[in-house]
Amino acid sequence: MRAETLDLSLLRTLVAVADTGSVTAAARRLAYTQSTVSMQLRRLEEALGVVLHEREGRRIRFTAEGQRLLGHARRLLALNDEALADMRTRRVVGELTLGIPEDYASLLTSVFAYFHQLYPEVRLQVVCATSADLVGRVRQGELDLALVTRQRHSPGGEVIRREPLAWAVGSRRQPSLLDPLPLALYSPGADLFREVAEQVLAAAGRDWRLAYTSQSMAGLTPVVQAGLAIVVVTRSMLTPELRVLEASSGLPPLPAVELALHRPPHRPAEPARRLAELIREQLSPGSEGS
Repeated sequence: MRAETLDLSLLRTLVAVADTGSVTAAARRLAYTQSTVSMQLRRLEEALGVVLHEREGRRIRFTAEGQRLLGHARRLLALNDEALADMRTRRVVGELTLGIPEDYASLLTSVFAYFHQLYPEVRLQVVCATSADLVGRVRQGELDLALVTRQRHSPGGEVIRREPLAWAVGSRRQPSLLDPLPLALYSPGADLFREVAEQVLAAAGRDWRLAYTSQSMAGLTPVVQAGLAIVVVTRSMLTPELRVLEASSGLPPLPAVELALHRPPHRPAEPARRLAELIREQLSPGSEGS
């Protein structure tokens, strides 16, 4: 009989849920969708033939079997990470500057932690700015890497993943969906989201008014949470304070945007190459499992 093997990616999801306490928070940590996290928990339960967790409102409670497996999972993942680090012991040193829009920084939390674990002698600096600004700074040689929303007028870069856009309102309050729609938008030129929203509404013949502007989701969220405006987000940018408006809301559908990795034209330094590999592994569609 062929020996069975536990899927480490499923165990990593289990640990993330245990550490964060909810599927939503685990999805943000792993840069997965909530449905992917739930699916992976079900796959793990089906593979083992036991119930590992129960829901208590929005939070997750592990059963006795789940707690037992959690201990095994932590040891297996630690051994896996130790083995990877040992096999990648080639000394990598230097400085590295990464540019990323503030709203995408949470996608790379685990990448930053793992990169530091593997290459502790690399000094990483992270610069947050708009996607358009970051692309320009890469071309001028000021940044070693930039992960940005791919721009229509200057596409370039290596597409890492596609992110569906969605209309979102406050989790408990929302404005009227009658024209003119109150919108919370990025400042002009800050990113592609505003341009997409304006074009989609114009094509649908919908009228709108500007309720609030900011260059980051942190600035837009309080107004949206208060029920005063609608905002455009990617699914990975959703927080507990926001909820997606479904198709039944009557608002026109939004397209997907592309996340692209930009590098200067010259041969990348070893730290930049290693970080690019980790970002690609973490954010590529295949990283969510099948």
